[in-house]
Amino acid sequence: MAVTVTSADNARTVPVPAASGSWLERRFGLAERGATVGTEVRAGLTTFVVMAYIIFVNPAILSFAGIPPLEGKGPPFPAVVAATCLVAAIASLAMGIFANYPLAIAPGMGLNAIVAFQLVAGMGLPWQTAMGVIFIEGIIITLLVLTGFREAVMNAFPMALKRGIGVGIGLFILFIGLYQGGFVRVPVEVGSTIAAPPPVPLALGNYATTPFVIALLGLVITLALVARGTRGALLIGIVVTTVLATIVRYATGAAVSSVPTAALLPSAIVALPDLSTLGAGLNVDIFFRVGVLTAVLTIFSIMLSDFFDTMGTVTGIGAEAGWLDKNGRLPRLRRVLLIDSLAAALGGLFGSSSATTYIESAAGVSEGAKTGLAAVVVGILFLACLFLWPLAGIVPPEATAPALILVGFYMSAAARGIDFGDVEEGLPALLTMIVMPLTYSITNGIGAGVLSYVIVKLARGKVGDVHPMMWVAAVSFILYFALPALNTAFGI
Repeated sequence: MAVTVTSADNARTVPVPAASGSWLERRFGLAERGATVGTEVRAGLTTFVVMAYIIFVNPAILSFAGIPPLEGKGPPFPAVVAATCLVAAIASLAMGIFANYPLAIAPGMGLNAIVAFQLVAGMGLPWQTAMGVIFIEGIIITLLVLTGFREAVMNAFPMALKRGIGVGIGLFILFIGLYQGGFVRVPVEVGSTIAAPPPVPLALGNYATTPFVIALLGLVITLALVARGTRGALLIGIVVTTVLATIVRYATGAAVSSVPTAALLPSAIVALPDLSTLGAGLNVDIFFRVGVLTAVLTIFSIMLSDFFDTMGTVTGIGAEAGWLDKNGRLPRLRRVLLIDSLAAALGGLFGSSSATTYIESAAGVSEGAKTGLAAVVVGILFLACLFLWPLAGIVPPEATAPALILVGFYMSAAARGIDFGDVEEGLPALLTMIVMPLTYSITNGIGAGVLSYVIVKLARGKVGDVHPMMWVAAVSFILYFALPALNTAFGI
């Protein structure tokens, strides 16, 4: 038996295994989606491995680890580790079971930096109050989902811009892989006292280092496996590279990663979770601490970033996986957005910062994930890391970099459906694709695309062609980009 899977760009026929009648088959519809339990488990494991860095990076940022002037101003490192694992587990399980998509959720990078360096270090808020801000914005976004507003905005985007978002996220993922693997670097180190600015913002990496050699070997191994059509190529590449890094570290004593503790067997494998930050987000006293206007602008800026980050991720991965219909709409979209919004509020409530749908979910999709079973696997693994989190630290960024590079390549294929000869279609898509990786922000890229789309339509006298929700998005982005000036004007 076979079914035809269609997307905005192509149609393909895939074999469908016979229905087994098992609970997994009935709950996730494996046969009708051409999926198998083995493929979903392998894909879920791949997604987890490429995003497991958040277990340590999120606590490092929120607790200001290694920053003496700020240490002690954030929540305790062990407590954020536990909160990160717990939020990721609950949200990913919910996404898999109720939305039936292989989309993993965890506390988001970028948003955690806003909490740490803008709210706590910059505005001087207690970290509990900062988590209260995240809880409030998560509740507001949830209300926007329940009213249908968030879904309406997402469906209003033209197909070309949705394709541009997908390619932009692919380039973003590819760039993250290149940076983590040491293939590119910032030419001037942070904290240097060089008077003149660097001639270029990015340069080739330092190819004489052990971490780069590890990443390069990992890329060669993974690329060879992909080229030969090996099943589970990305996961095998990550495992082999991690083993290689561990052997090199023990044999030579050389640093094999930009993370000092990576690629070393931990001294302890099991550790009890510290749940002391749970309930931190109930501290919603920001309005009394900084005033109503400052509080509103602060919540709005974080909410807008959260709002469009998820939209970009879901649209990009959905286009690559062939989930979108002919109008570029994702089935069961409201469920996805509702779970994502509740996860944002849950992240604030538990003290882990806002949780969001992860672009690294694309790694699992590239490995064949088609149903929510893959997200359930991710959730179970994060749940296990509540007690086994020291073990997750042995995977260095250099081992996951090759997988991210190849995932970025896969997602960039959507560019073939964009007409770059038409300025109305091509320019907004191109700006979205470029701004996203260069500014390290999905929201910035979407904002550039939306504003350029509206400007081109206005210039051509096609105001009637712009969906009302696109005007709402454009006004929101104008305010978003103007926020730094507004903050300065009001002395925030």
